[in-house]
Amino acid sequence: MYFPRLRDLREDADMTQAQVAKLLFTSQTVYSRYERGALTIPVEHLLILADLYGVSTDYILGRTNTKKSK
Repeated sequence: MYFPRLRDLREDADMTQAQVAKLLFTSQTVYSRYERGALTIPVEHLLILADLYGVSTDYILGRTNTKKSK
């Protein structure tokens, strides 16, 4: 599944794929595959990304257009 919001959120935060990958304790290649939808994002990584960007997991997954959960 492709998650275009991951790239948008990362770029809005002025971060590189390598910087985000380091926070996830993974490689830039693996993180790139998350953004392209070539790999499924583990729940642990999804939660870290939601906290990093200050958005809900549903927003990252495209289930809502509301960035914050209520």
